[in-house]
Amino acid sequence: MLGESPGKARDARIAVIIPVLDEEGAIGPVLAAMPCGWVDQVIVVDGGSRDRTVAEARAAGARVLVEQKRGYGRACAKGAAAAIEKGAEILVFLDGDGGDRPEAIPTLVQPILDDTHDFVIGSRTRGVRERGSMGAHQALAGRAIGAVIGLVYGVRFTDMCAFRAIRAAALRRLGMREMTYGWNLEMQMRAARAGLRILELPVPHGRRLAGKSKVAGTLRGTVKAGFRILATFVRIVREPH
Repeated sequence: MLGESPGKARDARIAVIIPVLDEEGAIGPVLAAMPCGWVDQVIVVDGGSRDRTVAEARAAGARVLVEQKRGYGRACAKGAAAAIEKGAEILVFLDGDGGDRPEAIPTLVQPILDDTHDFVIGSRTRGVRERGSMGAHQALAGRAIGAVIGLVYGVRFTDMCAFRAIRAAALRRLGMREMTYGWNLEMQMRAARAGLRILELPVPHGRRLAGKSKVAGTLRGTVKAGFRILATFVRIVREPH
């Protein structure tokens, strides 16, 4: 819960990475909800916002990086590199629109701290969701692709949720290449193929706090993201191990 100290003593440094684009009105509350005592770094990576996202993030105390080139994966990669440079050992990724709940961070990182897992991913489809927080097509796509990954690599997922935690050393070994919307799927596929100890846990999910989704909020965004995700899947399956 928010404000609690870690239930287990930890030495690992934990960094939270939040890629954003025009999240004025949402990023402030997201940063304010970070659980006390669990997070050592908070890095917000802005992909070219035209509103007050950067100002709000800085006012809330986050380290803000600006990525000139668009791309969800590119922003995640930039934040991860910056966090690792500052000594982060566990990386937590989440969206900045308020849908992912920072108070669930302890749930995701504890299995890594306990050294039982290397990669923990949140599942919105298995967790408690606010009505309207996730489209039916998103839930269906997550389960369908997760089932196919299970057939190919033996690890089954139910979602491609952005909310996840991974050992920094493990992420570096994966050799991530996808710089757009396929980043999350690539991480899951490469983690499964690499034999990482993977755990999927239900997480709460809410409606965005402000603004409009760049993916699910428009037909163009949905189609574009879907194409990139499919292309990522095909590319990785065809890669030699």
